[in-house]
Amino acid sequence: MGRTFATLAALCVSVFVVGTSEYLISGLLPQVGADLKVSVGAAGQAVTVYALGVVVGGPVVAMLTARLPRKGLALGLMLLFAAGSAICALAPSYELLLVGRLVSSFSHAAFLALALVMATSVVPPEKTGTAISTVASGFTVATLLGVPLGALLGEGAGWRTPFAVLTVLALAGVVLLAAVLPRRPAPATRPRDEIRVVTRRPVLLAIATTAVGFSGIATVFTYIAPLLTRVSGFSSTAVSGLLLTYGAGSFLGNLLAGRLTDKSMSATIRGVFGGLAGVLVLMPFAAVRQPSAVAAVLVLGLLATATIAPLQGLILRHAGDAPTLAVSANVGAFNLGAAAGSAIGGVMVSAGALRWSGMAGAALSLAGLALTYLALPRRTSAAEPADDKVPATI
Repeated sequence: MGRTFATLAALCVSVFVVGTSEYLISGLLPQVGADLKVSVGAAGQAVTVYALGVVVGGPVVAMLTARLPRKGLALGLMLLFAAGSAICALAPSYELLLVGRLVSSFSHAAFLALALVMATSVVPPEKTGTAISTVASGFTVATLLGVPLGALLGEGAGWRTPFAVLTVLALAGVVLLAAVLPRRPAPATRPRDEIRVVTRRPVLLAIATTAVGFSGIATVFTYIAPLLTRVSGFSSTAVSGLLLTYGAGSFLGNLLAGRLTDKSMSATIRGVFGGLAGVLVLMPFAAVRQPSAVAAVLVLGLLATATIAPLQGLILRHAGDAPTLAVSANVGAFNLGAAAGSAIGGVMVSAGALRWSGMAGAALSLAGLALTYLALPRRTSAAEPADDKVPATI
């Protein structure tokens, strides 16, 4: 039990470090632009480059490293992340900053996928959802605390300092993982086994469910600040507090969903998407009054990250003994959904329909709900029970 806890804790901490990097630079764009002599818009491309590296590079890295021992791979990916962070901290030019971001991003999806797979390998099958949510909570805490604190540190000590701190934390994570991760033999799966699994119809449907369903959240959340200031009438300071409330709700929702996934994956995933559709369709009406807007933001936070455990559990259920590439692709699907949702929300904002973005988000959540009935049918064969998770082996 103690060894299991130590393993999950080390993976959670490492995911926190990696997760902080993704949006850290978003709060530092003016300083980056001024220092490297580029516009804020150009500096913002560092976010885009990272996202593309996660979506494209992550699965490639996962496939190429499919037969490496898992512990050594985890340490190598953290070292790769540390190298990318160090390049960012020392970058003398805008171009080298983008290189550093790209290097870091290559480890992001592959490490998160590996962390989830390793977490499920050290717990009984009936605790799969809890293991996933425990490790994924590192990512929610990164959003809740890591990114704001990093931006605050950057404002006070310069934009390079947060990246230097990330480098040190990543190296500390390597030491921690080396101390607690169990040694396991290298997987017998080959890259073609991973490709065969990820191209199965149920796995592709699960990945599509993630991308479509999560895009509904991003459609609203990307523009939640202007919605709360322009429509609800909150001050910028109050919005910051509400975003912390959202983050706290996300942390709790993720952990609760993990436990519920252990009881029933299908009920959890459908309940979450149904709840998201409900809160998003009510958002345009809730936003006009501050008390109801606060309640809507809290419920949205609770449900937003409640998608992680059941969706990743769904992937593991279908992936069997070759899960790493599939889980990595699903991590990329979350990013793809965020990008698509942001784009859809941006179109609505440009059209003057900021208040009504929840309607588009609700439609996407309902589409995700519909896809769950294809990815996880009500009736399955006796050999493949509807709610049993197939634990991954590593």
